[in-house]
Amino acid sequence: MNTHFRPPNLVLATIGLSLATFMQVLDTTIANVSLPTIAGNLGVSQDQSTWVITSFAVSNAIALPLTGFLTRRFGEVKLFMWATVLFSMASFLCGIAQSMSMLIVFRTIQGAVAGPMYPITQALLISIYPPAKRSMALALLAMVTVVAPIAGPILGGWITDNYSWPWIFFINVPIGIFASMVVGNQMRLREVVTQRPKIDYVGLITLVVGVGALQVVLDKGNDEDWFNSTFIIITAIISAIAIVIFLIWELTDKDPIVDLKLFRHRNFRMGTIALVLAYASFFAIGLLVPQWLQLNLGYTATWAGFATAPLGVLPVLLTFIVGKYATRFDLRLLTSGAFVVMGITCFLRSDFYIGIDFEHVALVQLLQGLGVAFFFMPVTTILLSDLQPHEIAAGGGLATFLRTVGASFSASLTTFLWQHRGILHHAQLTEQITPYNPTVQQAMSQTSDSQTAMAMLNQTITLQGLQISFNEVFHMLGWVFLSLIVVIWMAKPPFAAKASASAGGH
Repeated sequence: MNTHFRPPNLVLATIGLSLATFMQVLDTTIANVSLPTIAGNLGVSQDQSTWVITSFAVSNAIALPLTGFLTRRFGEVKLFMWATVLFSMASFLCGIAQSMSMLIVFRTIQGAVAGPMYPITQALLISIYPPAKRSMALALLAMVTVVAPIAGPILGGWITDNYSWPWIFFINVPIGIFASMVVGNQMRLREVVTQRPKIDYVGLITLVVGVGALQVVLDKGNDEDWFNSTFIIITAIISAIAIVIFLIWELTDKDPIVDLKLFRHRNFRMGTIALVLAYASFFAIGLLVPQWLQLNLGYTATWAGFATAPLGVLPVLLTFIVGKYATRFDLRLLTSGAFVVMGITCFLRSDFYIGIDFEHVALVQLLQGLGVAFFFMPVTTILLSDLQPHEIAAGGGLATFLRTVGASFSASLTTFLWQHRGILHHAQLTEQITPYNPTVQQAMSQTSDSQTAMAMLNQTITLQGLQISFNEVFHMLGWVFLSLIVVIWMAKPPFAAKASASAGGH
């Protein structure tokens, strides 16, 4: 492969690559604030609507480890173009979906073809920039991947309120076509070396079955009453068997589809644990806060987007500074600081209440952005720091794969916890609500329609139950962030050796 290739217009090539990444990362969050609307329009429960998020996350996770194989088979430029075009087509199909089942199928396809897009964009940017400017190119990519999840809820909310939810998917079509045409044109003279590598079918099939079945257990467990359901028990057994076979096979196969032996490296092991758990908690915040704003506080999708948006301000302002100067410090200190800030914001949210104002919600989001700015690049640099040069691509793919699966599990588990604990608190709060309770009698006497009064009282109790549950979930997330400080200090310097190759990788 010609590593000295320069596209005719470097700026145009960078814009094309960055736009595709922006579009793909945007789609991980753009549907978050639209879930209540989508659920209502397609006639499903709030619980079922989270499949829109998790179906994308799981198929995306399954596709990620295949990036290396697909790159060797088709070449980076061709893989990028096909993935981007297919992503646009899948987005169009999501927009015309007539039922939740159709939408989930198309979101699954969308997630699968999106899998290779980020790693390929990173690889192409590294290859077209001279070594001295690579860190700035990767810092730009890092900024795009921080801004896109923030823009998602605002854009998604505005489109949902002013047009209709299918347009959150339709806007991808022109962007994807433009990006693939620009990159294809700029890279057409780039030398391509392809090969026909052996595909690890056992690893691939057990990966798909194991992760897919586990996700079904997590997503359907709540609806099916967990292990009181034969369906859940059978699916859980299938998942467990497939994952055990996958682990044994991948650890013993000569050319595994996922190289699990990378975990022999201490920094990779500890850095990946910290990345997966911190990102899963971060993802939970991004999923719960917009839903809470709409269900408990009555915000529109647009205002929910505006309330969560300040999260992106500090990462945008600080990304280039972090990329340029972070490696002068002990990265464990920077990461610990990030976890402390993110933990504090979770504890602050654990004191939120139904009458809280917009400014308080937005200021906590703004403060969390300080943690986000010092989280991605240092953690990624730590986890890649003790890998051999030929292991970096596989290590980055494996860490991203586990991070994506972690986010998917987090979406299922935190939604379940929030709703399950909300029901529990509702039951506890209603224990004292009887016609003989003097306080209840007084409340009832203020309206002539006792049925309406009871309905309003029940609605108030439901919201209070969900609020207590919301506070509990965030209290738990706060302790998760603080406990990860211990994990990150188990990594050992030096971390700076490969910093220039990893600064943008998240």
